Amino acid sequence: MTFIMTQLLDTSSLHPVSHELGRLFDSAGYELSLVGGPVRDLLLGRDALDLDFTTNASPDQTLELIRDWADAHWEIGREFGTIGMRKSGMQLEVTTYRAEAYDPDSRKPTVAFGDDLTEDLRRRDFTVNAMALRLPGMELVDPFGGIKDLHAGVLRTPGTPEDSFTDDPLRMMRAARFSSQLGLTVAEPVREAMTAMAERIEIVSAERVREELVKLICGAHPRRGTELMVDTGLAQIVLPEVPALQLETDEAHHHKDVYQHSLTVMEQAAEKETGPDGPVPAPDFVLRFAALMHDVGKPATRRFEPSGAVSFRHHEVVGAKLTRKRMKALRFDNDTIKRVTRLVELHMRFYGYGDADWTDSAVRRYVRDAGDELERLHRLTRSDVTTRNKRKASRLARHYDELEHRIDQLAEQEQLDAVRPELDGQQIMAILGIPPGPQVGRAYKFLLEMRLDEGAVGEDVARERLVSWAREKGVIDS
Repeated sequence: MTFIMTQLLDTSSLHPVSHELGRLFDSAGYELSLVGGPVRDLLLGRDALDLDFTTNASPDQTLELIRDWADAHWEIGREFGTIGMRKSGMQLEVTTYRAEAYDPDSRKPTVAFGDDLTEDLRRRDFTVNAMALRLPGMELVDPFGGIKDLHAGVLRTPGTPEDSFTDDPLRMMRAARFSSQLGLTVAEPVREAMTAMAERIEIVSAERVREELVKLICGAHPRRGTELMVDTGLAQIVLPEVPALQLETDEAHHHKDVYQHSLTVMEQAAEKETGPDGPVPAPDFVLRFAALMHDVGKPATRRFEPSGAVSFRHHEVVGAKLTRKRMKALRFDNDTIKRVTRLVELHMRFYGYGDADWTDSAVRRYVRDAGDELERLHRLTRSDVTTRNKRKASRLARHYDELEHRIDQLAEQEQLDAVRPELDGQQIMAILGIPPGPQVGRAYKFLLEMRLDEGAVGEDVARERLVSWAREKGVIDS
């Protein structure tokens, strides 16, 4: 189906560089179309930030055309028919029409170049991404009903979903991601194929799975995408700790549904993100993923007490270890792993605050242990309240208000997020007359504990206390 585009959207929203490139290819006798996600986003009234084009020109012919036109270009994807370039601050990719086939047992595609736009669109993942905008004439090519599906909010494949997922099993993860990002409902044949073929995701590299997971968690509807992964069995393979939260129903003990609770906490955490100038700009993967994973230690620590109660002692510690292991398997960077696992490990620290009179020392330790994650920890802790008991929810919120107020008060007195002893390592060695080594570390730890317990006491007092401690511990002679 081909028709003039102006009836559907304001074509002025398309970046001028697209029109320039279209005229360049047209003048040389080649076809060029904007394709895939950018076309879908234009139809949805969203900015098309990543511009992907397809053409009947070969990679060599494309290079010859753009070499003097582009500000810069690169050939990293040349064997797959893709030439990348930058023009007027925009990053573009032009790919030769493809007829692509995958070895069922391989992670890498076998590429054959084609000469027909419709056939190129047929090999794409979903109908909403199998549309093209011919340039420079601005004609929409929609041979598989992508506009209809977009309007209906349905995710279908151009051909059979079995063929599509055989070609690239990652498309099953992409279905869950689009469910999250765009709120689309997955057509029943697609869902059935995902369920039957879920195990094929095992041949996809961890890095590709990770990228789709991050986009899913950062989508507008992360609960929908996560539930689709769990319901089809994909999560059992790529994120098994989440479906494991579906503990057996036990009406006698009345423990909450940990899986549904975790999904709700993730949603509530996302609602507490801030604007771009706030401390936790949306969407924030670290906060959302920590919220999803915060209770993954519960299945392994669940105990039925003689009283009839259910306990999950130290589930936060076990959960942090499980989260770290899973994120390493998915090839997350160390910094992201550290941030997420710290939140998981600390998410229970607040509970009991209202039942015990926290000292200033305890508040300092709370801030110190949270470190750079304090703002996220505030939001995770508040989001972890999903009880329907309004009185209990109100009490917890009030207690956390009090804790935040105390943190603010102490922060006015001292820089809490960077609490250090009043004497550094060099000073410790000079005062005690000792060389570098374990004793310096022990002395530093003593001074840090004193700082946390008592606040700033001044260097003179710190020096006296250090010498007394060193004599008591035999670090120096009495």
